[in-house]
Amino acid sequence: MKDLYTFDLSLSLALSTYEQVREIYARLFNELKLPYLVAEADSGNMGGNLSHEFHFPTSKGEDHVISCSNCNYVANEELAESPVLKPANRNDGNRSKTTNLDFERPKANVLVWRGISRDRRTLVNVWYPSSATSDRATAGLATPEVNVYAIKAVLPDLDASVEDPLPLWEKIYDATPENRIADIPVPIRLLNLIDCRLSDDVQKAISMKESHLPFWPASIGNRPPCAGIEVVSKDPSTQQPLNLLRIVDGDPCLRCFDGTLSVQKSIELGHTFHLGTRYSVPLSATVAVPAEESDALNIEISRSGQHIPMQMGCHGIGVSRMIGAVADTLADDKGLNWPRVMAPFEVVIVPSKGLDEAALEVYDVLCKMPSNSGVSQLDLILDDRAESFPWKMRDADLVGYPVIVVVGRRWKAESSCEVQCRRLQLRQEVPLVELADFIRSILSQL
Repeated sequence: MKDLYTFDLSLSLALSTYEQVREIYARLFNELKLPYLVAEADSGNMGGNLSHEFHFPTSKGEDHVISCSNCNYVANEELAESPVLKPANRNDGNRSKTTNLDFERPKANVLVWRGISRDRRTLVNVWYPSSATSDRATAGLATPEVNVYAIKAVLPDLDASVEDPLPLWEKIYDATPENRIADIPVPIRLLNLIDCRLSDDVQKAISMKESHLPFWPASIGNRPPCAGIEVVSKDPSTQQPLNLLRIVDGDPCLRCFDGTLSVQKSIELGHTFHLGTRYSVPLSATVAVPAEESDALNIEISRSGQHIPMQMGCHGIGVSRMIGAVADTLADDKGLNWPRVMAPFEVVIVPSKGLDEAALEVYDVLCKMPSNSGVSQLDLILDDRAESFPWKMRDADLVGYPVIVVVGRRWKAESSCEVQCRRLQLRQEVPLVELADFIRSILSQL
């Protein structure tokens, strides 16, 4: 990881530094010629209120980035939002970790996802419609799945790694004497979260804790399940109805309402955080500012000057992760396939049998470039190892050189070489006098 920490005197300067770092990171990925997305992100445990992630889209990634087809909205799954649409009247079946319920009072198809807290004392029931929204149903999109990040916003202690929480919760429940359930220091809780897409009748039935609803395992029987059953239908911090479903391809965009959202798997390569005074205030990390400089910095201080907390930023690029992600994604059945700026050499020269001296001539010609030409020299390597020609070619593909120059069968008659570029699916004979310019034209595309 390449880490960078920044310190500024004022908020405006800190935000300016933040934008400079973002621009530099973008220039780096542009130079690498890698596809990337810059997503709005949740600062999480790092703190602060401004954060962006740089993602490399790949089907092998574990992160999810949501982007709009119409506007420039891009966000990671933790922060992304989509308007809530009305449910369609259809049942798409069950999902993992859910229970499908067909209520008679009121009549509706509802799914329940269950989770548990890390201390195993809080069982979470997430109630949501089994049918997709009307727009999703029309488009034939997937059955909804719960958004674990939205659940964690209400219950930060959620242990999302548990596949079957009921046995763990029952174990704690069974170990608690019935007459002490309401008196233990950390009470056993049953938390019900209601997704806003459920109909009013269903939400009312859950809020009223109607007995026909399976709030807790049937094995508990008539014993009181806990000190109390909590029902939450609004976000405690925003007081907005809970939106507990994951965004899927085709959902509408909350920013422009004209575009649709796309969900891409990705690998996070970089992250930028504006921390503000999150750490400088607790640590008393201050700097003295003379009174005469306060106006220029737009800081209000006394005439004699004073110490102010520094505005901090934290930024990083996962160098080793980036190399691994690129290698894994761009590789094919022949081997690695590096971008130009990440390859060990731009060009490898491979002589066929008996043409070692000719390969040296080609190497010398490609190396000769006038110092005042304004054109950078090619980054070359000559494979002069005592191995067979087929072995060298397989090794060149395996290593992943962007361009392979083969000194082969047409050399003696035409003084030409075969130029290969696997990324561009190119294989072409080129005369020696045109070889340098032709290679540079290829490299400019990589």
